[in-house]
Amino acid sequence: MDTFFGLRERGTTPRTEVMAGLATWLTMVYIVVVNPGIMAAAGIDQGAAFVATCIAAAIGSALMGLLANYPIALAPGMGLNAYFAFAVVGGMGIPWPVALGAVFVSGLLFFLVSVAGFREWLINTIPFSLKLGIAAGIGFFLGLIGLQGMGVVVANQATLVGLGHLSDPKVILACLGFLLIAGLVARGVPGAIILGIIIIALAGIPFGLTTFNGVVSLPPSLAPTFLQLDIPGALGIGLVGIVFTFFLVDLLDNAGTLIATTHRAGLMNPDGTVPRLGRAMLADSCGAMLGAVLGTSTTVSYIESAAGIQTGGRTGLTALVVAGLFLLTLFLAPLATSVPGYATGAALLFVACLMAKSLRDVNWDDTTDYLPAIVTALAMPFTFSIATGIGLGFVTYAVVKAIAGRGREVSGAVWLIAGLSVLKFALGAG
Repeated sequence: MDTFFGLRERGTTPRTEVMAGLATWLTMVYIVVVNPGIMAAAGIDQGAAFVATCIAAAIGSALMGLLANYPIALAPGMGLNAYFAFAVVGGMGIPWPVALGAVFVSGLLFFLVSVAGFREWLINTIPFSLKLGIAAGIGFFLGLIGLQGMGVVVANQATLVGLGHLSDPKVILACLGFLLIAGLVARGVPGAIILGIIIIALAGIPFGLTTFNGVVSLPPSLAPTFLQLDIPGALGIGLVGIVFTFFLVDLLDNAGTLIATTHRAGLMNPDGTVPRLGRAMLADSCGAMLGAVLGTSTTVSYIESAAGIQTGGRTGLTALVVAGLFLLTLFLAPLATSVPGYATGAALLFVACLMAKSLRDVNWDDTTDYLPAIVTALAMPFTFSIATGIGLGFVTYAVVKAIAGRGREVSGAVWLIAGLSVLKFALGAG
Protein backbone atom coordinates (compact mmCIF):
# COMPACT_ATOMS: atom_id res chain seq x y z
CA MET A 1 0.00 0.00 0.00
CA ASP A 2 2.80 2.39 0.85
CA THR A 3 4.44 1.80 -2.54
CA PHE A 4 1.24 2.21 -4.53
CA PHE A 5 -0.34 5.11 -2.63
CA GLY A 6 2.80 6.80 -1.26
CA LEU A 7 1.52 6.87 2.32
CA ARG A 8 4.78 7.83 3.99
CA GLU A 9 5.57 10.37 1.31
CA ARG A 10 2.32 12.18 2.10
CA GLY A 11 2.69 11.82 5.85
CA THR A 12 -0.19 9.44 6.49
CA THR A 13 -0.87 5.89 7.67
CA PRO A 14 -3.37 3.15 6.77
CA ARG A 15 -5.28 3.80 10.00
CA THR A 16 -5.55 7.51 9.24
CA GLU A 17 -6.76 6.79 5.71
CA VAL A 18 -9.43 4.40 7.01
CA MET A 19 -10.63 6.98 9.54
CA ALA A 20 -10.67 9.62 6.81
CA GLY A 21 -12.70 7.36 4.54
CA LEU A 22 -15.20 6.78 7.32
CA ALA A 23 -15.48 10.52 7.95
CA THR A 24 -16.13 11.22 4.26
CA TRP A 25 -18.70 8.43 4.03
CA LEU A 26 -20.55 9.66 7.10
CA THR A 27 -20.86 13.17 5.69
CA MET A 28 -22.05 12.10 2.22
CA VAL A 29 -24.07 8.94 2.92
CA TYR A 30 -27.18 11.13 2.99
CA ILE A 31 -27.10 10.87 -0.81
CA VAL A 32 -28.37 7.28 -0.66
CA VAL A 33 -31.58 8.63 0.84
CA VAL A 34 -31.91 11.96 -0.96
CA ASN A 35 -30.99 10.94 -4.51
CA PRO A 36 -33.45 8.03 -4.83
CA GLY A 37 -36.23 10.36 -3.70
CA ILE A 38 -35.32 12.90 -6.39
CA MET A 39 -35.02 10.18 -9.03
CA ALA A 40 -38.46 8.88 -8.00
CA ALA A 41 -39.86 12.33 -8.83
CA ALA A 42 -38.67 11.68 -12.39
CA GLY A 43 -40.54 8.37 -12.51
CA ILE A 44 -37.54 6.14 -11.76
CA ASP A 45 -38.04 3.18 -9.42
CA GLN A 46 -36.82 4.37 -6.01
CA GLY A 47 -35.39 1.02 -4.92
CA ALA A 48 -33.39 0.67 -8.13
CA ALA A 49 -32.20 4.28 -7.76
CA PHE A 50 -30.95 3.45 -4.25
CA VAL A 51 -28.87 0.56 -5.57
CA ALA A 52 -27.65 2.63 -8.54
CA THR A 53 -26.59 5.43 -6.16
CA CYS A 54 -24.57 3.07 -3.95
CA ILE A 55 -22.87 1.25 -6.83
CA ALA A 56 -22.10 4.44 -8.77
CA ALA A 57 -20.58 5.98 -5.64
CA ALA A 58 -18.52 2.85 -4.94
CA ILE A 59 -17.09 2.43 -8.44
CA GLY A 60 -16.58 6.15 -9.01
CA SER A 61 -14.71 6.55 -5.71
CA ALA A 62 -12.59 3.48 -6.44
CA LEU A 63 -11.65 4.88 -9.84
CA MET A 64 -10.60 8.18 -8.27
CA GLY A 65 -8.49 6.39 -5.67
CA LEU A 66 -6.80 4.00 -8.11
CA LEU A 67 -6.34 6.30 -11.12
CA ALA A 68 -5.58 9.66 -9.48
CA ASN A 69 -4.56 8.63 -5.94
CA TYR A 70 -6.70 11.38 -4.44
CA PRO A 71 -8.74 11.17 -1.19
CA ILE A 72 -11.83 12.30 -3.10
CA ALA A 73 -15.09 10.36 -3.23
CA LEU A 74 -17.70 10.39 -5.98
CA ALA A 75 -21.49 9.99 -5.98
CA PRO A 76 -24.51 11.30 -7.90
CA GLY A 77 -24.30 15.07 -7.64
CA MET A 78 -26.75 17.28 -5.81
CA GLY A 79 -28.02 20.01 -8.12
CA LEU A 80 -27.50 17.93 -11.23
CA ASN A 81 -30.00 15.38 -9.95
CA ALA A 82 -32.53 18.17 -9.32
CA TYR A 83 -31.94 19.56 -12.82
CA PHE A 84 -32.41 16.04 -14.21
CA ALA A 85 -35.66 15.34 -12.35
CA PHE A 86 -37.40 18.69 -12.10
CA ALA A 87 -36.14 20.67 -15.11
CA VAL A 88 -35.45 18.07 -17.81
CA VAL A 89 -37.99 15.34 -17.00
CA GLY A 90 -40.58 17.32 -15.07
CA GLY A 91 -40.32 20.72 -16.77
CA MET A 92 -39.51 19.74 -20.37
CA GLY A 93 -41.39 16.46 -20.42
CA ILE A 94 -38.36 14.43 -21.55
CA PRO A 95 -38.76 10.70 -20.72
CA TRP A 96 -36.31 9.61 -18.05
CA PRO A 97 -34.55 7.01 -20.27
CA VAL A 98 -33.81 9.79 -22.78
CA ALA A 99 -32.59 12.04 -19.94
CA LEU A 100 -30.26 9.25 -18.80
CA GLY A 101 -29.02 9.04 -22.38
CA ALA A 102 -28.24 12.77 -22.26
CA VAL A 103 -26.27 12.23 -19.06
CA PHE A 104 -24.28 9.46 -20.77
CA VAL A 105 -23.55 11.60 -23.85
CA SER A 106 -22.39 14.50 -21.67
CA GLY A 107 -20.15 12.08 -19.76
CA LEU A 108 -18.73 10.77 -23.04
CA LEU A 109 -18.01 14.34 -24.15
CA PHE A 110 -16.40 14.91 -20.78
CA PHE A 111 -14.27 11.78 -21.31
CA LEU A 112 -13.12 12.88 -24.79
CA VAL A 113 -11.96 16.33 -23.67
CA SER A 114 -10.23 14.73 -20.68
CA VAL A 115 -8.31 12.27 -22.87
CA ALA A 116 -7.35 15.10 -25.22
CA GLY A 117 -5.93 17.06 -22.27
CA PHE A 118 -8.19 19.99 -23.04
CA ARG A 119 -9.91 20.02 -19.68
CA GLU A 120 -6.63 19.67 -17.78
CA TRP A 121 -5.29 22.72 -19.64
CA LEU A 122 -8.54 24.53 -18.92
CA ILE A 123 -8.42 24.01 -15.16
CA ASN A 124 -4.68 24.50 -14.69
CA THR A 125 -4.81 27.91 -16.39
CA ILE A 126 -7.42 29.24 -13.95
CA PRO A 127 -5.92 32.24 -12.08
CA PHE A 128 -4.78 31.49 -8.54
CA SER A 129 -7.05 34.19 -7.08
CA LEU A 130 -10.10 32.52 -8.63
CA LYS A 131 -8.98 29.15 -7.30
CA LEU A 132 -8.82 30.64 -3.81
CA GLY A 133 -12.25 32.18 -4.29
CA ILE A 134 -13.62 28.82 -5.46
CA ALA A 135 -12.18 27.03 -2.42
CA ALA A 136 -13.66 29.60 -0.02
CA GLY A 137 -16.96 29.73 -1.91
CA ILE A 138 -17.40 25.99 -1.67
CA GLY A 139 -16.66 26.35 2.03
CA PHE A 140 -19.46 28.94 2.35
CA PHE A 141 -21.72 26.67 0.29
CA LEU A 142 -20.98 23.79 2.65
CA GLY A 143 -21.56 26.12 5.58
CA LEU A 144 -25.04 26.97 4.36
CA ILE A 145 -25.85 23.29 3.85
CA GLY A 146 -24.51 22.53 7.32
CA LEU A 147 -26.48 25.34 8.98
CA GLN A 148 -29.64 24.14 7.25
CA GLY A 149 -29.01 20.58 8.41
CA MET A 150 -28.46 21.82 11.95
CA GLY A 151 -31.71 23.81 11.86
CA VAL A 152 -29.92 27.09 12.56
CA VAL A 153 -30.88 28.53 9.17
CA VAL A 154 -34.40 28.10 7.78
CA ALA A 155 -36.34 29.40 4.79
CA ASN A 156 -38.08 32.74 5.22
CA GLN A 157 -40.60 34.10 2.73
CA ALA A 158 -39.73 37.73 3.43
CA THR A 159 -35.95 37.56 3.79
CA LEU A 160 -35.16 34.30 1.91
CA VAL A 161 -33.33 32.90 4.94
CA GLY A 162 -33.95 33.32 8.64
CA LEU A 163 -32.94 32.07 12.06
CA GLY A 164 -34.29 28.72 13.17
CA HIS A 165 -35.69 27.91 16.60
CA LEU A 166 -32.61 27.89 18.81
CA SER A 167 -34.60 26.36 21.67
CA ASP A 168 -35.25 23.24 19.58
CA PRO A 169 -33.36 20.26 21.13
CA LYS A 170 -32.12 19.28 17.67
CA VAL A 171 -30.62 22.72 17.09
CA ILE A 172 -29.09 22.80 20.57
CA LEU A 173 -27.47 19.39 20.08
CA ALA A 174 -26.18 20.39 16.65
CA CYS A 175 -24.60 23.59 17.98
CA LEU A 176 -23.04 21.74 20.90
CA GLY A 177 -21.77 19.15 18.44
CA PHE A 178 -20.12 21.82 16.30
CA LEU A 179 -18.38 23.23 19.38
CA LEU A 180 -17.39 19.72 20.45
CA ILE A 181 -15.81 18.95 17.08
CA ALA A 182 -13.94 22.28 17.11
CA GLY A 183 -12.66 21.65 20.61
CA LEU A 184 -11.54 18.10 19.84
CA VAL A 185 -9.70 19.26 16.72
CA ALA A 186 -8.03 22.06 18.69
CA ARG A 187 -6.82 19.45 21.19
CA GLY A 188 -5.45 17.32 18.35
CA VAL A 189 -7.77 14.36 19.02
CA PRO A 190 -7.54 11.84 16.11
CA GLY A 191 -10.81 11.30 14.28
CA ALA A 192 -12.38 14.32 15.97
CA ILE A 193 -15.02 14.79 13.27
CA ILE A 194 -16.13 11.15 13.41
CA LEU A 195 -16.26 11.22 17.20
CA GLY A 196 -18.29 14.40 17.10
CA ILE A 197 -20.82 12.94 14.65
CA ILE A 198 -21.21 9.74 16.68
CA ILE A 199 -21.56 11.55 20.02
CA ILE A 200 -24.16 13.95 18.61
CA ALA A 201 -26.15 11.10 17.09
CA LEU A 202 -26.09 9.08 20.34
CA ALA A 203 -27.06 12.14 22.37
CA GLY A 204 -30.20 12.50 20.28
CA ILE A 205 -31.56 9.05 21.21
CA PRO A 206 -33.08 10.07 24.59
CA PHE A 207 -34.87 12.98 22.90
CA GLY A 208 -36.23 10.83 20.10
CA LEU A 209 -34.14 12.76 17.58
CA THR A 210 -32.08 9.76 16.49
CA THR A 211 -34.04 6.78 15.25
CA PHE A 212 -32.39 3.38 15.12
CA ASN A 213 -33.68 1.88 11.88
CA GLY A 214 -32.03 -1.50 12.17
CA VAL A 215 -28.81 -2.87 10.72
CA VAL A 216 -29.18 -5.16 7.70
CA SER A 217 -31.59 -5.48 4.79
CA LEU A 218 -31.32 -7.01 1.32
CA PRO A 219 -30.83 -4.47 -1.49
CA PRO A 220 -33.66 -3.93 -3.99
CA SER A 221 -33.37 -4.98 -7.64
CA LEU A 222 -31.45 -2.81 -10.10
CA ALA A 223 -33.33 -4.26 -13.10
CA PRO A 224 -35.84 -1.37 -13.52
CA THR A 225 -33.05 1.09 -14.39
CA PHE A 226 -29.97 -0.90 -15.46
CA LEU A 227 -29.17 -0.25 -19.16
CA GLN A 228 -32.50 1.52 -19.63
CA LEU A 229 -30.90 4.70 -21.00
CA ASP A 230 -31.96 5.86 -24.47
CA ILE A 231 -28.81 7.17 -26.19
CA PRO A 232 -30.31 7.53 -29.72
CA GLY A 233 -33.12 9.62 -28.26
CA ALA A 234 -30.59 11.81 -26.45
CA LEU A 235 -28.77 12.55 -29.72
CA GLY A 236 -31.79 14.39 -31.09
CA ILE A 237 -31.17 18.00 -32.07
CA GLY A 238 -33.62 19.22 -29.43
CA LEU A 239 -31.49 17.86 -26.59
CA VAL A 240 -28.24 19.63 -27.51
CA GLY A 241 -28.89 22.31 -24.91
CA ILE A 242 -29.61 19.71 -22.22
CA VAL A 243 -26.42 17.76 -23.00
CA PHE A 244 -24.42 21.02 -23.00
CA THR A 245 -25.85 22.02 -19.61
CA PHE A 246 -25.05 18.62 -18.07
CA PHE A 247 -21.51 18.85 -19.48
CA LEU A 248 -20.78 22.43 -18.41
CA VAL A 249 -22.22 22.11 -14.90
CA ASP A 250 -20.36 18.83 -14.45
CA LEU A 251 -17.14 20.46 -15.61
CA LEU A 252 -17.43 23.48 -13.33
CA ASP A 253 -18.64 21.54 -10.28
CA ASN A 254 -15.85 18.98 -10.56
CA ALA A 255 -13.25 21.66 -11.22
CA GLY A 256 -14.35 23.54 -8.12
CA THR A 257 -14.31 20.44 -5.96
CA LEU A 258 -10.87 19.31 -7.16
CA ILE A 259 -9.38 22.75 -6.66
CA ALA A 260 -10.88 23.15 -3.19
CA THR A 261 -9.99 19.69 -1.90
CA THR A 262 -6.45 19.54 -3.29
CA HIS A 263 -5.75 23.00 -1.89
CA ARG A 264 -7.10 21.97 1.52
CA ALA A 265 -5.08 18.72 1.50
CA GLY A 266 -1.87 20.50 0.52
CA LEU A 267 -1.68 18.50 -2.71
CA MET A 268 -1.78 21.47 -5.09
CA ASN A 269 1.47 22.40 -6.83
CA PRO A 270 3.26 25.61 -5.76
CA ASP A 271 2.21 27.29 -9.02
CA GLY A 272 -1.46 26.60 -8.30
CA THR A 273 -1.89 23.70 -10.74
CA VAL A 274 -3.45 20.37 -9.76
CA PRO A 275 -1.17 17.32 -10.21
CA ARG A 276 -2.54 14.19 -11.93
CA LEU A 277 -5.53 16.24 -13.00
CA GLY A 278 -5.95 14.25 -16.19
CA ARG A 279 -6.40 11.01 -14.26
CA ALA A 280 -8.90 12.67 -11.92
CA MET A 281 -10.84 13.87 -14.97
CA LEU A 282 -10.94 10.33 -16.37
CA ALA A 283 -12.36 9.05 -13.08
CA ASP A 284 -15.00 11.80 -13.11
CA SER A 285 -16.02 11.22 -16.72
CA CYS A 286 -16.22 7.44 -16.31
CA GLY A 287 -18.31 7.99 -13.19
CA ALA A 288 -20.74 10.19 -15.13
CA MET A 289 -21.24 7.56 -17.83
CA LEU A 290 -21.50 4.78 -15.26
CA GLY A 291 -24.26 6.56 -13.36
CA ALA A 292 -26.36 6.80 -16.52
CA VAL A 293 -25.85 3.10 -17.28
CA LEU A 294 -26.91 2.14 -13.75
CA GLY A 295 -29.90 4.48 -13.72
CA THR A 296 -29.01 7.70 -11.91
CA SER A 297 -27.96 11.24 -12.75
CA THR A 298 -24.39 12.48 -13.19
CA THR A 299 -21.79 11.15 -10.74
CA VAL A 300 -19.38 13.85 -9.56
CA SER A 301 -16.55 14.48 -7.10
CA TYR A 302 -17.99 15.31 -3.68
CA ILE A 303 -16.98 18.38 -1.71
CA GLU A 304 -17.84 16.39 1.44
CA SER A 305 -14.48 14.69 0.82
CA ALA A 306 -13.11 17.69 2.72
CA ALA A 307 -14.28 16.01 5.94
CA GLY A 308 -11.99 13.07 5.28
CA ILE A 309 -9.15 15.35 4.26
CA GLN A 310 -9.51 17.25 7.52
CA THR A 311 -9.36 13.91 9.35
CA GLY A 312 -6.00 13.28 7.68
CA GLY A 313 -6.81 11.54 4.40
CA ARG A 314 -4.16 12.27 1.77
CA THR A 315 -4.19 9.37 -0.70
CA GLY A 316 -6.48 7.27 -2.85
CA LEU A 317 -6.73 4.73 -0.04
CA THR A 318 -9.26 7.06 1.57
CA ALA A 319 -11.39 6.93 -1.59
CA LEU A 320 -11.13 3.12 -1.67
CA VAL A 321 -12.39 2.96 1.91
CA VAL A 322 -15.37 5.13 0.91
CA ALA A 323 -15.99 2.79 -2.05
CA GLY A 324 -16.06 -0.23 0.25
CA LEU A 325 -18.41 1.49 2.67
CA PHE A 326 -20.84 2.37 -0.12
CA LEU A 327 -20.89 -1.30 -1.16
CA LEU A 328 -21.66 -2.21 2.45
CA THR A 329 -24.36 0.47 2.44
CA LEU A 330 -26.26 -1.71 -0.04
CA PHE A 331 -26.91 -4.05 2.89
CA LEU A 332 -26.64 -1.55 5.76
CA ALA A 333 -29.09 1.06 4.54
CA PRO A 334 -31.10 1.07 7.81
CA LEU A 335 -27.94 1.70 9.87
CA ALA A 336 -26.58 4.33 7.47
CA THR A 337 -29.80 6.29 7.55
CA SER A 338 -29.83 6.30 11.37
CA VAL A 339 -27.27 9.13 11.46
CA PRO A 340 -29.42 12.30 11.67
CA GLY A 341 -28.87 15.29 9.42
CA TYR A 342 -28.17 17.67 12.28
CA ALA A 343 -25.16 15.55 13.28
CA THR A 344 -23.52 15.64 9.85
CA GLY A 345 -24.58 19.29 9.49
CA ALA A 346 -22.40 20.25 12.44
CA ALA A 347 -19.42 18.50 10.83
CA LEU A 348 -20.03 20.24 7.51
CA LEU A 349 -20.15 23.65 9.22
CA PHE A 350 -16.80 22.98 10.89
CA VAL A 351 -15.21 21.93 7.59
CA ALA A 352 -16.70 25.05 5.96
CA CYS A 353 -14.95 27.28 8.48
CA LEU A 354 -11.63 25.62 7.68
CA MET A 355 -12.07 25.97 3.92
CA ALA A 356 -12.90 29.67 4.18
CA LYS A 357 -9.30 30.24 5.32
CA SER A 358 -8.16 30.15 1.69
CA LEU A 359 -9.22 33.80 1.31
CA ARG A 360 -6.28 34.86 3.44
CA ASP A 361 -3.96 34.14 0.48
CA VAL A 362 -5.84 36.40 -1.95
CA ASN A 363 -3.95 39.48 -3.15
CA TRP A 364 -5.99 42.13 -1.31
CA ASP A 365 -3.96 44.94 -2.84
CA ASP A 366 -5.26 44.27 -6.37
CA THR A 367 -8.93 44.99 -7.03
CA THR A 368 -8.90 42.92 -10.23
CA ASP A 369 -7.80 39.91 -8.17
CA TYR A 370 -9.78 40.05 -4.94
CA LEU A 371 -13.07 41.32 -6.39
CA PRO A 372 -13.68 38.28 -8.68
CA ALA A 373 -12.60 35.98 -5.85
CA ILE A 374 -15.18 37.49 -3.49
CA VAL A 375 -17.91 37.41 -6.15
CA THR A 376 -17.15 33.72 -6.68
CA ALA A 377 -17.20 32.97 -2.96
CA LEU A 378 -20.44 34.86 -2.27
CA ALA A 379 -22.35 33.70 -5.35
CA MET A 380 -22.02 29.99 -4.55
CA PRO A 381 -24.09 29.95 -1.35
CA PHE A 382 -26.46 32.74 -2.41
CA THR A 383 -27.34 31.02 -5.71
CA PHE A 384 -27.01 27.57 -4.10
CA SER A 385 -24.87 26.49 -7.04
CA ILE A 386 -21.12 25.90 -7.26
CA ALA A 387 -21.24 26.11 -11.05
CA THR A 388 -23.09 29.45 -11.05
CA GLY A 389 -20.65 30.95 -8.55
CA ILE A 390 -17.70 29.88 -10.69
CA GLY A 391 -19.33 31.21 -13.84
CA LEU A 392 -20.06 34.62 -12.31
CA GLY A 393 -16.53 34.78 -10.93
CA PHE A 394 -14.98 34.11 -14.34
CA VAL A 395 -17.17 36.69 -16.04
CA THR A 396 -16.27 39.26 -13.38
CA TYR A 397 -12.55 38.49 -13.64
CA ALA A 398 -12.45 38.81 -17.43
CA VAL A 399 -14.55 41.97 -17.64
CA VAL A 400 -12.87 43.81 -14.74
CA LYS A 401 -9.40 43.01 -16.09
CA ALA A 402 -10.43 44.23 -19.56
CA ILE A 403 -11.94 47.48 -18.23
CA ALA A 404 -8.82 48.07 -16.14
CA GLY A 405 -6.73 47.87 -19.33
CA ARG A 406 -5.16 44.57 -18.30
CA GLY A 407 -6.98 42.26 -20.68
CA ARG A 408 -3.68 40.61 -21.67
CA GLU A 409 -3.55 39.05 -18.21
CA VAL A 410 -6.71 37.06 -18.96
CA SER A 411 -5.87 33.65 -20.42
CA GLY A 412 -7.76 32.06 -23.27
CA ALA A 413 -9.18 29.48 -20.87
CA VAL A 414 -10.69 32.18 -18.67
CA TRP A 415 -12.27 33.92 -21.67
CA LEU A 416 -13.62 30.56 -22.84
CA ILE A 417 -15.22 29.68 -19.49
CA ALA A 418 -16.57 33.22 -19.13
CA GLY A 419 -18.12 33.03 -22.59
CA LEU A 420 -19.63 29.59 -21.96
CA SER A 421 -20.98 30.84 -18.64
CA VAL A 422 -22.68 33.80 -20.31
CA LEU A 423 -24.21 31.40 -22.83
CA LYS A 424 -25.40 29.13 -20.03
CA PHE A 425 -27.00 32.05 -18.20
CA ALA A 426 -28.62 33.20 -21.44
CA LEU A 427 -30.14 29.74 -21.88
CA GLY A 428 -31.58 30.01 -18.40
CA ALA A 429 -29.51 27.18 -16.91
CA GLY A 430 -28.44 27.65 -13.31
